[in-house]
Amino acid sequence: MQRRRLLQSSLGLLAAAPFAGARAQSPWPNKPIRYVVPFAAGGTTDILARLLSPKIGNVLGQTFVIDNKAGAGGVLGADMVAKAPPDGYTILGSTISTQAINPVLNPKIPYNAAKDFAPVTMIGTTSNAVVVPASSPFKTIQDLISYARANPGRLSFSSAGTGSSQHMGGELLKQMAGMFIVHIPYRGSGPAVQDVIAGQVNFGIDTLVATAAHIKAGTLRVLAVTAGKRVKGFESVPTIAESGVKGYDVVSWQTVHAPAGTPKEIVARLHAEIASALAQPDIRQRLDALGLEPSGMKPEELAAFEIKEREKWAKVVKEGGIKVE
Repeated sequence: MQRRRLLQSSLGLLAAAPFAGARAQSPWPNKPIRYVVPFAAGGTTDILARLLSPKIGNVLGQTFVIDNKAGAGGVLGADMVAKAPPDGYTILGSTISTQAINPVLNPKIPYNAAKDFAPVTMIGTTSNAVVVPASSPFKTIQDLISYARANPGRLSFSSAGTGSSQHMGGELLKQMAGMFIVHIPYRGSGPAVQDVIAGQVNFGIDTLVATAAHIKAGTLRVLAVTAGKRVKGFESVPTIAESGVKGYDVVSWQTVHAPAGTPKEIVARLHAEIASALAQPDIRQRLDALGLEPSGMKPEELAAFEIKEREKWAKVVKEGGIKVE
């Protein structure tokens, strides 16, 4: 009797084995995917996550859950993803801030940008813009610079956070234009832009993605773009370089990363679907209106690009003696 029970038990285990194997090898994705945005709602990274997620989710057959984890200029959200299981169910809406500027500005951040992430793709690049409230007396970037030079420390500017491209763009403008202005960091573009509109700060430096709707609505006036050349869809807006600060050129970039160790086939699938979404006419039209140039860069290309960007911003930080606020 005991031998029969052992035999039946063994046969039961053998019969269950193929099903257990099938469960272990279930195709990805078989549950919702968390898309961590390391900034407050309403900013560039958040807007792009909400624009692309439905497109990618429809193809993959799963929902993308947007999770805003703002704080420390993107560091909190990025660190969360760096420490997440590398199973393809957590991705990061990464940026020039999380992957290039913060790592060289603050060596004490809790993650290693070069080692703790698997690059997926670049969504695209966008110029920042210098914007003022509609009621501001400043009509041009030279008006602002002249006033700042004559009144050191009297002007304040907002950014999406310490270590953001907007913050660093302002620091570079201070260096190149020879003026002293006060930086006010926020927990993302959304609240930063709202305080510019409300006149709580004198001006803001933020992406065209975050400011375009307000510029077109007339609640913000744009003085200049930070890119080295004029931006498609905003051709009437001069660059800072052509407004008297020669050589000035700063663009922000938006990317997607997964935790290091995420299977290469999952990274490849994510890249393929994001690149496909970026090529769709309705997405292209929306990105044009937001002043963003789509990319779809391959993972290995993004990894090489980020190395060069970290070298570039390390030089700016060193030469400017910029410290974490």
